[in-house]
Amino acid sequence: MTHAVAHHTSTGLDNRKMAFWLFIGSECLLFGSLIATYLVYEGRSVAGPTTHEILNIPLTSVSTFVLLMSSLAMVLALAAVTRGDKPWSRVWLGTTALLGSCFLGFQVYEFTHFVHEGLTLHVNLFGSTFFVLTGFHGGHVLVGVMWLLTLLIRSFQGKLGPDKALNVEIAGLYWHFVDVVWIVIFTVVYLIQR
Repeated sequence: MTHAVAHHTSTGLDNRKMAFWLFIGSECLLFGSLIATYLVYEGRSVAGPTTHEILNIPLTSVSTFVLLMSSLAMVLALAAVTRGDKPWSRVWLGTTALLGSCFLGFQVYEFTHFVHEGLTLHVNLFGSTFFVLTGFHGGHVLVGVMWLLTLLIRSFQGKLGPDKALNVEIAGLYWHFVDVVWIVIFTVVYLIQR
């Protein structure tokens, strides 16, 4: 059996990991601009429902807790893969994907509720910036869930051992990034109300 040779940068990091950190940097710029746009336009348009009337902070707090617990499960999945514990790596990868899916379910419920209350993408600037910001984040969570399910399938195929731990680590970087972005969005949109 041949083993792939790891290619390292001058920093000692694997090329794939360094490239992924650069990707995360670009994603920070994307979400930074979306959050800035939300903040600039918040309270500018008063047609239709407003932030204070429509946000369900207790429900979103529960969904935030679910997403944060998925980060813990991701850490445990990486630890299990690193030590070659296939059963537990599968449990934790599956748990992370399940918790991410639950978060998406909360988001679908919230979006549906907002539409029934009269808040849509086209009603006012709050609706536009809110749906774009949280929708982009939800899209990133969906990509993460699909990535986790792919890793889970690879595990069942016997192709996710300790030698492939970097693949799980990079997926974990993405997953933790998505969680950190949600903490910022939750704080800015739901908790800091002007």
